[in-house]
Amino acid sequence: MTTGITLIVLFASLAVASGRVKWLAGLRFTFTVLAFGAAAFSFPAWFIAPGGFEMKQVIAPLVQLILLCMGMTLTLGDFARVLSMPRAVIVGAALQYSIMPLAGFVFARLFGLEKEVAAGLILIGSCPGGVSSNVITYLAKGNVPLSVTMTAISTLLSPFITPFAMQWLAGAYVPVEVGPMMLSILKMIIAPLAIGFAIRRFLPRLADKLVRGLPPLAMLSIAVIVAITVAISHDDLIEVGLILLAASACHNAAGYALGYGAARMLGLDTRDSRTMALEVGLQNGGMATGLAFNVLHSPAAALAAATFGPWSAITSSMLASWWRKK
Repeated sequence: MTTGITLIVLFASLAVASGRVKWLAGLRFTFTVLAFGAAAFSFPAWFIAPGGFEMKQVIAPLVQLILLCMGMTLTLGDFARVLSMPRAVIVGAALQYSIMPLAGFVFARLFGLEKEVAAGLILIGSCPGGVSSNVITYLAKGNVPLSVTMTAISTLLSPFITPFAMQWLAGAYVPVEVGPMMLSILKMIIAPLAIGFAIRRFLPRLADKLVRGLPPLAMLSIAVIVAITVAISHDDLIEVGLILLAASACHNAAGYALGYGAARMLGLDTRDSRTMALEVGLQNGGMATGLAFNVLHSPAAALAAATFGPWSAITSSMLASWWRKK
C-alpha cells in the first residue's frame, strides 16, 4: 500500500511539474495516466463499484466524450485535405489497418497469450489511430494536418474494417459478431464524432468555447478508462502483466518502425514518415476498451488496451522529444 501511495504521489507530482519544467514538457498526459493506473492497481475498489455504482458503465460515455471532443476540432478543410494529399492518406490508412492488426495477431501467438487476452491485443491493433497522436505529432514536428486527417479517416473507416479484422484474426480465440460490433462502433465512435463535427460546422462560436476546456477533459477521460480497466482486471493483470507488457511493447514498437519504414519506402518525406509512424503506432485504447466490455463482454480482452495505452503514451512522448531535438 505504501508503495502504491508513493507511486501515485510521484506520478501526480510529475504531471503537475510537466507544465513548468522544460525537460518534462509534453509528458503531462503520460504521467496522468500512470498516476491513475497506479491508483487503480493499488486501490482497485475505488474504480470498480464505489458506493455500489459499477464504474464500467461510464466507459462507453467517456469514449463518446473523447470522440465528441475530436469532432469539434474537425473542419471541412480536414476532409478536403484528403483530395490535396490523397497518396499520403491512402498509404496511412493501408498501413494502419494492415500492420497493427497483423502485428497484434503475431505477437499474441509469439508470447503465447491466453485466448481472451490474445483477442484483446488483436483488438487494440484493429482499432483506428488514437486521438493523442495529433498532439504527439505536433511535439515531434510532424505534419499535424496529415495527422488530424489520418485520425479522422481511420476512425470513419473503423465500423467497416475493425469488425471484419477481428472476425478474421481473433475469431479463433473468442466469438466475434460483425453486426453487433459494427453497430457498437457506429453508436460509440461515429455518432459523437458526427455531433462534434456538426457543432463545429454550424455553431463555431460555441465550439471555440467548448474546445478550450475539452482537451484536459478528454485526457482525464482516457486516464479514468485505463484506471477502471486496471482495477476490474487487477488479478488477471498480476498473472499476465509482464508477458502482456512485453507483447504490447513489441506491438507498439512494430507500429512505429514499420509505419516509418514503409512510409519512407513508399516515397514519403521524413516529416510525413514521422507522422505515419505515430499514427500507426498509437491506437484508440478507449474504443478497444469499450468494445471489449460492451461487445466481447470480456474484462480480460480489455487488458491489452490498459497495458498498450500507458506504454504507448510513454514511448510516443520520448520519441516525440527525440525527434523534436533532432
